[in-house]
Amino acid sequence: MAAKPDIISGGPLPLNCGDRLNERFTVHKLPPEPERKAFFAGLADKVRMLQWSGSIKTGPEIMDALPKLELISCFGVGYDGIDVAAASARKIKVTNTPDVLNDCVADTAIALMLNIMRRYVEADRYVREGKWLKAPQALQTSVHHKKMGIVGLGRIGKTIAKRALGFDMQIGYFGRNNQPGVPFRYFADLADLARWCDVLVVITPGGAETKNLIDGRILDALGPKGYLVNVARGSVVDEPELIRALKAGRIAGAALDVFADEPKVPADFMAMENVVMAPHVASATVETRKAMGDLVVDNLIAHQEGRALLTPVN
Repeated sequence: MAAKPDIISGGPLPLNCGDRLNERFTVHKLPPEPERKAFFAGLADKVRMLQWSGSIKTGPEIMDALPKLELISCFGVGYDGIDVAAASARKIKVTNTPDVLNDCVADTAIALMLNIMRRYVEADRYVREGKWLKAPQALQTSVHHKKMGIVGLGRIGKTIAKRALGFDMQIGYFGRNNQPGVPFRYFADLADLARWCDVLVVITPGGAETKNLIDGRILDALGPKGYLVNVARGSVVDEPELIRALKAGRIAGAALDVFADEPKVPADFMAMENVVMAPHVASATVETRKAMGDLVVDNLIAHQEGRALLTPVN
């Protein structure tokens, strides 16, 4: 029986996906940073594939340390930690896990919007702390018929829009181009979209191109009655500026699933009632994480068997 191919695992896969990986491959777990140079050197003549996370900083140094590397199979849609240009220059393929998480991320975006505008998290505490016995909770902001601005109308953005239409919301979007056949209003200027909408939903890729895209100018355009929802990457929002805007009432509130230095969250956010937070769980359901893990393994197996990759990035 032929020896199983060697791969490096950048993190555990959910449910039985790890079992599938171990059945087909000899898996070497990525060690802590100080040990990696020697680790890569020991596997340099063996490893052709990585089972990876797009958040792991992966540039030319790692790629050159593994000269036989052919594929980086990422768990997640985002791959902003990987230097895709460097990978392409070395004929290394990169894959991710799109589509299978669209619904859960969209559900989370809508849940966060409802929670910050209707203050359901606060309402739960209000009941638990006995405050309802003394007085009704203050009135909140309705969601239906409001205007939603979507920053990044990709697959997930379109799924969020589909759900928002169920609340009779008007939809506008900002992106690189006006997409033909899309029935929503296009804004070539992000500040114009922010001024127009009541809730701004961020679902654009991370990375250098979108770093601090949501800055003070955009938050001021969103205004004191506007809400921010971020289910993209923490790097897309200028966090210190967002904190200043929230404290000063320059925007009404923010609902955040992602942060710039996860899992560390600024203490200022913790202290504010006009902030709702989640620990980067937009795709964190049993069903979706299994589908993501299976897709990671399926791409690895496809490459090993010489078949076309299912979800190539480059």
